[in-house]
Order: sequence, then structure tokens, then C-alpha cells
Amino acid sequence: MTNRGSNFYDHNDVFSQYTSLRERPENANDTLEKPVMMDLLGDVRGKAILDLGCGGAQFGVDLLQEGCSFYHGIDGSKNMIDLAKQQIKHESITLERVDLEEWNPPVAQYDLVVSRLVFHYLEDLHTIFDRIHTALKPGGTIIFSVEHPVITSTLQPAGLRTSWVVDDYFSMGYRTQQWLGGSVEKYHRTLEEYFQLLQGSSFTVESLKESSPRREFFLSDETFERRKRIPLFLFLKATKKDVASNC
Repeated sequence: MTNRGSNFYDHNDVFSQYTSLRERPENANDTLEKPVMMDLLGDVRGKAILDLGCGGAQFGVDLLQEGCSFYHGIDGSKNMIDLAKQQIKHESITLERVDLEEWNPPVAQYDLVVSRLVFHYLEDLHTIFDRIHTALKPGGTIIFSVEHPVITSTLQPAGLRTSWVVDDYFSMGYRTQQWLGGSVEKYHRTLEEYFQLLQGSSFTVESLKESSPRREFFLSDETFERRKRIPLFLFLKATKKDVASNC
């Protein structure tokens, strides 16, 4: 059976493999993805932050340590939210199980919306970006990471790859990947499409980054050199435009 979105992680065998993967030394999330996200965040002191697809919500603890005033994490996976609630108890953290496609945003409540490696599971990203625009305060910011389009266009089974074959790059849509012992669909988009979707939802793109590795985050030269071969992740940072003034 092929899964879409958060229900993939509610298969206990998949979830077990996921948590084991995240605990490995030199995992890609900690060595490549998190450093870039932290750089893009800048100063979060006093900010109210929404995390879409928060997973275990450890990022919320990191953000509170950096001085944010409030963290709201939502995720559609029961396993993820249960894990987050078991591990994290803080008066400035709210955790909620919500399917992102069904999320009903509050109006102008957050200074910053973040999402880490989630949007490549979703088909209707235009609606999600519109809802994020609604949820942000004037001048608010969205920062997100996704699997790089080079990766989502070359979904071969896992293992330590020695080559990557990019194919049908401009054919956007769901592609099936065998991963973590299960079958999951990820939505391939071009880099241009991510950019245009943000613009179409009245955001101004401020920054685009790829997961260029930095030696200080790796234990071994071997892993560092391998990570230099191809970008695993894409990052975009954008600011909410004032629709009323069309600027």
C-alpha cells in the first residue's frame, strides 16, 4: 500500500525506522538541514512561531532557547504528536494534531511560520501558502525546507548512492518512493514552481539556499565529501506582502 502525507508515519514499523534514522550520527537532518534553517531564522527573540509538520517538536525547544515567546507545533501524524507530547512539556509550547490539508488558519497570529521537510508530501501547496499568508502578521515571514527537486526527480531505493539519475524533471506530480520499509508518495516540483507558488500567494522571496555542507558539522571527511556531490535540500524564505496596498 502506498501512503501520502502524515499517515505514512503512523505505521509503527516505519515510525520506528524513522526515529532510528534520526538518532544516527551524521544524519542529513542535523548535518545539512538544521544548520541552514538556523542561519535563515536570524533573531527569533519575542516572536510567536508556528511549525507546520512539527514531528517530534524538538525544534520548538531549540527556538525557545533562542528566545521565541511562543511555539505552536502541528502535525497530522498521531505517532509524531504523541512523541512530542511525551518528550516536551513547556508552558510556551502548544502541540496539536491537525492534517495540514485540513488546517484552518487563525488571522494574523504569528510572526514566523516554519516547516521542515514537509511540503514535498503535499499536492495543493498553493492553498497552504494562502493559509500561511492569512496566519502571519503583517510583514511576517515563512521559512521552509523541502527535499531538493533534484532528489524528488530521482527517487531510487535508498542506500549509499554513488550516482543520481535526474529524469522527467519538468513533469510535476506524485512519485512513489520505497523508504523506511514502506511505500510513500512525494510530490515533485521544480525549483521554479516553488518560487512561483510563493509569489502567487503574495509573498516576496527574500532568500533561496541549498544544502551546501559545512565541514564543522561532520565527523568524517568521507561523509563530508559525499554530501558535496549533490544538494539534498532546498530552502526558501519569504515575507508576507500587504495585499491591500499591492506592494
